[in-house]
Amino acid sequence: MSEVIYRPITAADSAAVIALGNQVHGDNYLTEESLADYLQRGQQQGVNLCWLAEVEGEVAGIRLTFAPGQWQIDNFCTPEEWNIPLAKICYFKCAAVAEHRRGLGIGKTLLMNSIDGAKALGCEAGLAHIWMQSPKNSAYEYFTKCGGELIQEHDKRWYKASIEDGYYCPVCDGVCFCTAGEMLLTF
Repeated sequence: MSEVIYRPITAADSAAVIALGNQVHGDNYLTEESLADYLQRGQQQGVNLCWLAEVEGEVAGIRLTFAPGQWQIDNFCTPEEWNIPLAKICYFKCAAVAEHRRGLGIGKTLLMNSIDGAKALGCEAGLAHIWMQSPKNSAYEYFTKCGGELIQEHDKRWYKASIEDGYYCPVCDGVCFCTAGEMLLTF
């Protein structure tokens, strides 16, 4: 079995991170501009919450996480249900594991690395919008096994991105009507 190496994502990893994110989530899910923004949001006080896994020199998994105060509540959030102050919540933006590398525990280890960094920043929880139409509903199953609790489902979470930003949903074959499961993982 090949060794899995975990390390924080840097700007030098951008092309490989974008390629994997788009392979898993659909074309234009990540762009150079969005990833640069996400990586900036993932750093605070010298702590990087964005991680990748490498196997045999290839990026096998990614986890993009925003630091507390580096993300905004939107119409797909129900903060009255969180019971934790916003200042103590990070945001789990994106995770992707290459299909041929799944089953190695990469997704969970990447999440744990982000959580360790978030704890160092004083976080007590992380919020995510889980892709409920992911193949075999694997995203929801994975996040639930990691301790995430469903707060509410939100229809058409990525619709605007598919209409205005060129995101191509692989499940909806273009314009995205997928549902997001707003989930909170306390730690």
